[in-house]
Amino acid sequence: MKSPGYAAVTSRTLTLLLTLAMAQSSWAAAEPEIAARGVVDDRYPSHPVAFPEGVTGFPDLTYAALPGYRPLTLDLYLPAESMPAPATGFPLVVYIHGGGWTAGHARHAGAFADFPKVLATLAAKGYVVASVNYRLSSEARSPAAVMDIKTAIRWLRSKAADYRIDPARAVAWGGSAGGQLAGLVAVSCGVEAFDPDLPVPAGALDREGRPLLGILPADVVRQSDCVQGAVAWYGVFDFTTLREQAGAKGIAPTPGIQAATPYLGCDPASCPPGLAAGASSLPYVDAADPPMLLIHGAADRIVPSSQSQQMAAALEQAGVPVELMLLKGIDHGLVGRNQAQTREASLSALKATFDFFDKTLKDRQPQVEDRDRHGQEGAARPANEDL
Repeated sequence: MKSPGYAAVTSRTLTLLLTLAMAQSSWAAAEPEIAARGVVDDRYPSHPVAFPEGVTGFPDLTYAALPGYRPLTLDLYLPAESMPAPATGFPLVVYIHGGGWTAGHARHAGAFADFPKVLATLAAKGYVVASVNYRLSSEARSPAAVMDIKTAIRWLRSKAADYRIDPARAVAWGGSAGGQLAGLVAVSCGVEAFDPDLPVPAGALDREGRPLLGILPADVVRQSDCVQGAVAWYGVFDFTTLREQAGAKGIAPTPGIQAATPYLGCDPASCPPGLAAGASSLPYVDAADPPMLLIHGAADRIVPSSQSQQMAAALEQAGVPVELMLLKGIDHGLVGRNQAQTREASLSALKATFDFFDKTLKDRQPQVEDRDRHGQEGAARPANEDL
């Protein structure tokens, strides 16, 4: 058997060296960036979505990554880049979905066939609109959900320069469970029990095993979660009266009561003292609260319309501007006895809501500096006591 000649060996060696050189060059060109420490942020590219009238949607933006839970996300809808922003930025609308605190997502509401399109229509009117996902009752009990919404509001304010947001003009809007959360956000400005910036347990570590210094980033913590208005569609405002009101209408036990049990961790009628009341909006109502619009179907078999009537009466007594809209013959979710009634109720509620935003936010003169209701310095925390 003949051994390969010198020329053949040299040719193969050169070929191998050339191949290695090309591989090294290719690796150098594609060499990944290395951070100074472990990275847990979701860096998958966010693909913007084009809506009519130049509105751009950014789906699934992560606003918080809490240890032990899935990343919390929101969808963002921005006015057309060609639309001139006010000197202070566009007002912010934060939508909170329903689903009995057990289900739902940021892209549905009642009988609206294409709710993202509805939110994009609002953005086209000159609003930055965020639709928020939050922890459901199977993931964490109350007050986790309201703390998540407050975190989202703070995160959005921390991105005000990026998204042309006016941090001094924001409203919360939600339906059903989202209506309960919108109402609670509105009346709990400065309430420590719902502050999302919780103290870190001693010895807590982050995902990389380092001492955990804070749950939320510093630029988020320093923002305010107070809002300057709220719209609640068919929401719960007092868990302590929910069963009694449903019984009075002959509709107990309702799915609303059944859904409230895992959310609170107990039946509203037999919770430990103060628990059901502490998760309700009603006890926090005072004169410093922002204007509210309450919309409810008078024939609601899930959440009695007396919940909105009770809340409206409390707000009126406190001297807070409130509008109550009761829709005759309309059930939960603004659903009527037929499609025509459902359409009329849904569109009427939507028009009233958009009109409320215009009146509450676009006619409001933003303040350079605000204080929260406890008198603490709040240069970065717009409050609502100037309304």
